[in-house]
Amino acid sequence: MNKLLAALVAGFFAAAAFAQAPATPATPATPAAPAAAKKEEAKKTEKAAAKKEMKKAAKKEEKK
Repeated sequence: MNKLLAALVAGFFAAAAFAQAPATPATPATPAAPAAAKKEEAKKTEKAAAKKEMKKAAKKEEKK
């Protein structure tokens, strides 16, 4: 019986500590890094497209 009471008291203390923990915000802030990553990705694809165009132009001039 003593062990049961001890377990119940410990459980109440744990529940009280859990109830007093600060709540997490409903809408977490989004980091600004994804916007920068998208910008860098756009630059990379733009550079890749420019490289392909340069290679095509170089091949056309070699054929002449």
